[in-house]
Amino acid sequence: MSRKTREILLVSIDRTLSPLPTVSIPIDPGQRAEQLREELQKASYAYYVLDAPYLPDSVYDQLYRELQDLEEKYPELIRPDSPTRRVGDKISAQFTSVRHNIPLYSLENAFNLEELEKWRGRWQRQLGESPEVEYVCELKIDGSALALTYENGYLVRGATRGDGVTGEDITPNVRTIRSIPLRLHLDNPPPIVEVRGEAFLPIETFTRINEERETAGEALFANPRNAAAGTLRQLDPKIVDKRRLQFFAYTLHLRESTARTQWQALETLQEMGFLVNPNRKLCQSLEEVGQYYEEWDKKRHDLAYMTDGVVVKINDFPLQERLGFTQKFPRWAVALKYPAEEVPTIVKDIIVNVGRTGAVTPMAVMEPVQVAGTTVQRATLHNRDRVAELDIRVGDTVIIRKAGEIIPEVVKVLTELRPPDTIPYEMPTVCPECASPLVRPLDEAVTRCVNSSCPAILRGSLVHWASRDALDIRGLGEKVVILLIENGLVKSIADLYSLEIEQIAKLDRMGVKSASNLITAINESKDQDWSRVLYGLGIRYVGAVNARILTESFPTVEALSSASLSDLAGVYGIGEQIAGSVYDWFRIEANRQLVENLRESGLQLTATVKPKATSTALTGKTFVITGTLPTLKRDEAKDLIEKAGGKVTGSVSKKTDYLLLGEDAGSKLEKAIELGITQLTEEQLLALIGS
Repeated sequence: MSRKTREILLVSIDRTLSPLPTVSIPIDPGQRAEQLREELQKASYAYYVLDAPYLPDSVYDQLYRELQDLEEKYPELIRPDSPTRRVGDKISAQFTSVRHNIPLYSLENAFNLEELEKWRGRWQRQLGESPEVEYVCELKIDGSALALTYENGYLVRGATRGDGVTGEDITPNVRTIRSIPLRLHLDNPPPIVEVRGEAFLPIETFTRINEERETAGEALFANPRNAAAGTLRQLDPKIVDKRRLQFFAYTLHLRESTARTQWQALETLQEMGFLVNPNRKLCQSLEEVGQYYEEWDKKRHDLAYMTDGVVVKINDFPLQERLGFTQKFPRWAVALKYPAEEVPTIVKDIIVNVGRTGAVTPMAVMEPVQVAGTTVQRATLHNRDRVAELDIRVGDTVIIRKAGEIIPEVVKVLTELRPPDTIPYEMPTVCPECASPLVRPLDEAVTRCVNSSCPAILRGSLVHWASRDALDIRGLGEKVVILLIENGLVKSIADLYSLEIEQIAKLDRMGVKSASNLITAINESKDQDWSRVLYGLGIRYVGAVNARILTESFPTVEALSSASLSDLAGVYGIGEQIAGSVYDWFRIEANRQLVENLRESGLQLTATVKPKATSTALTGKTFVITGTLPTLKRDEAKDLIEKAGGKVTGSVSKKTDYLLLGEDAGSKLEKAIELGITQLTEEQLLALIGS
């Protein structure tokens, strides 16, 4: 790689967005309704007939809701073949079709607590009164619904939900599920008992199955729900048995039952020998339902299985009978969904953002939509190649998700819903910030601005320098950075340390107090250690962890700047890519001058010598920390363990020696119990160390 090319590849991406105008695309309601009908019917056919779903449930639900809303607003758009006019679709012909004695209705969806209130208002209007009622809350398991029939206490039929009226007889497969009793645990069983519930795959089992499929060169299942559905429809029961499906029962149909409530029915199901979800709750008010919903939104990711919401049912059976059903839903129950991980929305505009390395990142500007609990209006398109791969255009309906639950990204374009006369998007050839020509290095997918004076590069560098893991300068956010640059007060990172209160106080919306606080925070940042300074410099590929590793081996800036490529690459955890980036950064005169200016400003460019291990009590021992400790923060506990010679890792494995256990421990505790790993409390850890 040439010196010039290396100078282009300096620092890692920091997405500082630039406010740019957006464009609204008018949508014809009739055309949109027709597109939605076609897409939903195609998705439904793929799901029920081909057993090859391609739309996430959350996306299908929201497209379905959009069509419902259009038909409600424009009744003339309603057609008899609309997906909203029927319960389900055709079933596969691979299994014997069976008609359900009692239909399996779908549940109406609510996507937030406000919609839950509206559901209550609807059934109250239906009654003509507003009685105080109890509600049963059950976690909505992300699996596959089953209908079980028992005659004289023996399992005689297990069927899929199908279209709700007709399903598929998969009794041999159902019999392999260990949590489904082949004989009811009753001395005098009724002649006929029907039980409804959800078959599902625990997450650990799902992971194992996909690992086996990957080894065998087979296609991977997209998620546990798809894996459960695919497993149930295997023609060989031995395969089903091997996959170890589980089953939660939640509905009991019994002609002469003593159960007068849903809660009693769940208890009866347990007595019959069924597994009933232990996390259910009997709530005395809708407010208590909301508390349960919010509580499990935080805790659900620690469960051993997937759940995407809460099923809320009126507890009283006589009241359920009075309310009855709509054409598709029971009026007395609702599925309160959690914020979707993948959702559809419409692209209003496509812009580009210039980051602190000069990387030019295309961004989709969209109709605001809720994703994983937050409102999202912009999503990354990564680079020119990704734009071409997606063929994304203004006006497209797209599916977005949060990558790693943090950064919104576009994962799919629904071209079937594309308006006519759309135009393919072309990346700009000049920087939108400084009008310099853009460059794409031959070995990269990223297009860059290489003008070191570009305002966007300076802005991104300053925001990164002030970030929490770098110099942690409180009050120096993007808005203040923009003010400093626009008023010519800062042209490099070092200029921050020559600012005066009077200069900042004159800026828009600042004032003397804000200016004084900012200067204090800037001066305090001089005491941050050498590893934070190195990370703050924004050298490409050098994250916070790599910065700590480097400063442990090169405790002064002189040692690091004079290190050879082989010296750098020889540090454990530092590969050739990072080594080359650091080496090249210190070969640039402007960067060496920046370091010197920072030294003159009083920044710490020498590592603080860490005390050696205070004991060897934990030498060679590996720890994992889970839950909230009584007095120690996690970083404090980690520091104590390392000072005593131990090591802290993030996941439990056979190599783990101890699990340091706090309150609200999650799946790590389950894994530790399974592997027989010793658990320690904070008090026991301190005793072990001798603190």
